[in-house]
Amino acid sequence: MGLRGVAADLSSDQRAFKNVSWGKAMMWIFLLSDTFIFGCFLLAYMTARMSTIVPWPNPSEVFALTIGGTQIPLILIAIMTFVLISSSGTMAMAVNFGYRHDRRKTAALMLATAAFGTTFVGMQAFEWTKLITEGVRPWGNPWGAAQFGSSFFMITGFHGTHVSIGVLFLLIIARKVWRGDFDQERRGFFTSRKGNYEIVEIMGLYWHFVDLVWVFIFAFFYLW
Repeated sequence: MGLRGVAADLSSDQRAFKNVSWGKAMMWIFLLSDTFIFGCFLLAYMTARMSTIVPWPNPSEVFALTIGGTQIPLILIAIMTFVLISSSGTMAMAVNFGYRHDRRKTAALMLATAAFGTTFVGMQAFEWTKLITEGVRPWGNPWGAAQFGSSFFMITGFHGTHVSIGVLFLLIIARKVWRGDFDQERRGFFTSRKGNYEIVEIMGLYWHFVDLVWVFIFAFFYLW
């Protein structure tokens, strides 16, 4: 028996594999590969930060906003995090109503999720503009270690691209749900069998992954 027995049991268990659709399987494979990419980026950031002998900029000062004459550290980042985590809640509810075949509530919640995502990207664009105006570049910054700029633009830019792509697909799928494409089995992209809202769940997997990655970026980049 041993490991060979365990492998034989898993490979012969039809229930473990036959009930998984190709769409879900491919999304999980994509998310796994994306996990490696984000992991490499964060490891590279931590390596650069720990190996440099030049003082690293203090995130609480760099990402502070002056409101009413008072400098508030990380206030914008906190709001961005709240917005993105809230979008996970609306996405989860969209998947729930998708299971119930309530297309109007599903579409409305997906649009709300897209609105949260768009708000996040807009605030990230404001953050980029502010830092670029203050002199941050991929090759340097006014506050210390030159690697700060390249790490910031690489990590937040890659994540922001994921959010932007997610918003685009949320709008496309929400439109198809609202029109009833999944009830009528209308021909076209992302249309599955009649009455099957699985694409909403697959979109939810992607969106929750993007939110989870932001939690790690927030912890390692902004709080460390």
